[in-house]
Amino acid sequence: MLEQVLPGWLSLIRQEAEQDYFKKLMTFIEEEYQNKSIYPPRDMLFQAFEYTDYEQVKAVIIGQDPYHGHGQAHGLSFSVQKGIKLPPSLRNIYKELEDDLEQPQPPHGYLGSWAHEGVLLLNTVLSVEEGKPNSHKNQGWETFTEHVLMKLNQRKKPLVFILWGKQAQAKRPLIDESFHAVIQSPHPSPFSARTGFYGSKPFSKTNEILREKGQTPINWSLEGGCETNHLE
Repeated sequence: MLEQVLPGWLSLIRQEAEQDYFKKLMTFIEEEYQNKSIYPPRDMLFQAFEYTDYEQVKAVIIGQDPYHGHGQAHGLSFSVQKGIKLPPSLRNIYKELEDDLEQPQPPHGYLGSWAHEGVLLLNTVLSVEEGKPNSHKNQGWETFTEHVLMKLNQRKKPLVFILWGKQAQAKRPLIDESFHAVIQSPHPSPFSARTGFYGSKPFSKTNEILREKGQTPINWSLEGGCETNHLE
C-alpha cells in the first residue's frame, strides 16, 4: 500500500503506522474493504503522497472525505478520474478558476497536474463507504491528517494553506501564520459556494503569495491535464 509513496513522506507514515490509533484504523479499513464497497480503491488510499513529495509542496487544499459515488474517488481531494462526470463542488471550483484566472473550464475533473505542480490535495478522512458520506469519520484518519499538517507546518519553506469550509478551517490552529499563509472561504459545495466561495480568488492569491515569498507560482491550467497514471 505504501510502495509508491514518495520518499519525503515515508518516514512520517511509517512512524504513524507504529501508533495504536493507526493500527486500529488499518484493522477497521481492512474489514471495511473486505465486506463493503469502499472508496477510493485500496491501492489509492495514500495517492496524495504519491503525487506531491514533502519538499515539493507549495500549497495545500484540504478536503473533507472522498467522493462516495462509484468510480469517483482516487485519492486526491476534489479530483475525479477522466471520463467521470464532474461533481458539483468541482464544477464550482472550475467556475471560480475561470473567473479568477480567465482560464477555460477543463473538459475533465482530473487534478493530477495540480498535484504535480506542488498542490497537496489532502482529504481530512481518506476513505468512505459507497453512498455514505462521513461513514469513516472518527476512526483515526483525522489524527493521521492532523499529523501530516503538523509536519507541513514544520517546513523551512513557507506554504499556502487553502481552507474551504468549516472542516478545513478547523485545522487552522495547526498552522503557524507568522510564517505560512492561509486563504480561507466557504466550501465550494452548492450549499455554500454563493456565500463567499465565488469571488474569493484563491488561485491568483496563492500565486501572489508564492511570488512574494520568492517561489515559482503554480500553473493552475488543467486543459488536457496529466494522464491518470502519474507514473507515465
